[in-house]
Amino acid sequence: MTETQGQGQAQGPAHKRNMSRRRVLLAGGAAVAAAGIGAVAVTTASAGEDSKRAEATGEACYKLTSETTEGPYYIDADKIRKDITEGKEGIPLTLRLKVIDAETCKPLRNAAVDIWHCDALGIYSGYESLSTGGGGGGGTPPEGTPTGEPPTGAPTGTPTGAPPSGGPGGGGGMHEEPTDDKRYLRGTQLTDRGGFVEFRTIFPGWYRGRTVHIHTKVHVGGTLTYSGYEGGHTCHTGQFFFDEESVLASAEVAPYSTSTTERTKLQDDTIYDQSGVTGGLLKLKYRKGHIDRGVVGTITMGVEPDATHDGTDAGVQPGASAPAA
Repeated sequence: MTETQGQGQAQGPAHKRNMSRRRVLLAGGAAVAAAGIGAVAVTTASAGEDSKRAEATGEACYKLTSETTEGPYYIDADKIRKDITEGKEGIPLTLRLKVIDAETCKPLRNAAVDIWHCDALGIYSGYESLSTGGGGGGGTPPEGTPTGEPPTGAPTGTPTGAPPSGGPGGGGGMHEEPTDDKRYLRGTQLTDRGGFVEFRTIFPGWYRGRTVHIHTKVHVGGTLTYSGYEGGHTCHTGQFFFDEESVLASAEVAPYSTSTTERTKLQDDTIYDQSGVTGGLLKLKYRKGHIDRGVVGTITMGVEPDATHDGTDAGVQPGASAPAA
């Protein structure tokens, strides 16, 4: 097995300003195991005295996970399930998440974790007419929409062209009402006593204006009903990201290889804060040269259970999750 992980980059001024409110896993790299899977050895996510001390003592040091905007394509939790694929084609992805209280480092039990992301060709369920492979609007598919023709090379470069009207990034992160009743690649699970959840999904594709990512929310204080998870409040809104090596490997596999849509590199994304695990960078495991056989992604999220972070407090950022036309 080959482990791939993006490296945290130099911290910029914006990151330094936000460190007082952002606390994320420094050691551990979020190698975790879901209930019934078994323990996975914790590996160091970044160098430094804290990490070395954690290795020596067996203790992990946590900080708050970065908050991001919700994006326009969130649909309130109504499907409590582990497998969210609904038959969608793509590289199998097992996503193992752990949620902990960043102050006490104790796992959060019965927290509801939402995830949602686009399919292999950049389409979001519930918004197929708005996200036609990076569309940002209905009608005629925009330039860069997947056509079924193989790309001339691995997808690289930053997006070009003006964003659609109504704000940066196809709405600047403002919520859009669903346009259809599809709900693939969306799901919610409650954490177990160890703070773990596991989802079965596919490796996301990309759309114009954003790097490859998965959205997430963590809710606490609510209850599980026949209709889903109700009540409580959202204590974390974030996104998970994928290192460049893994994304380029996925681009060699169908149906990803049929996309001609421009892809934004991880280092050029307007949402990822370049802080590695702190900003939501997943640790990925797969067999080198055989990513098509499946990927395991892991991360630990340090959250503030008593805080409210519903995505509106992170500020509107360009390209906040809507595809750009």
